Amino acid sequence: MNFDTKIAVVVREDLEVWQKLNVTAFTISGIAGTQEVMGKEYEDGSSRKYLPMIMQPILIFSAGRDEIRMVYAKAVSRDVVMTIYTEELFSTPNDDANRTAVRAVGSDDLKLVGMALRGRKKPMDRILKGLTLHP
Repeated sequence: MNFDTKIAVVVREDLEVWQKLNVTAFTISGIAGTQEVMGKEYEDGSSRKYLPMIMQPILIFSAGRDEIRMVYAKAVSRDVVMTIYTEELFSTPNDDANRTAVRAVGSDDLKLVGMALRGRKKPMDRILKGLTLHP
């Protein structure tokens, strides 16, 4: 199946493995919850049903601190939908505290550790140019 959009997660390369997984899971949930990307539910050969998943590939990129800021700036300038994850969210206890932590910091000062983005292929290619896929 060919898609006219691209979904990507960008994770800061200096995080611990558990942090990278956490950032990926949380940021992609925003794309799944607000975009029309969900496929149909799954069913195995025993007729057990499973929840649907995103129906298009998700590319996972690794980025340094400066690169992730550059991706953020490009995404903002192109009005690409995104979720963000900041350093502070590793120490907050719940979703309300997460939103409070993000609201406390201006856009230019966010300590970004990850983000998920979805947009049309060509703008997304320009936004992600120079990044490498996560090893």
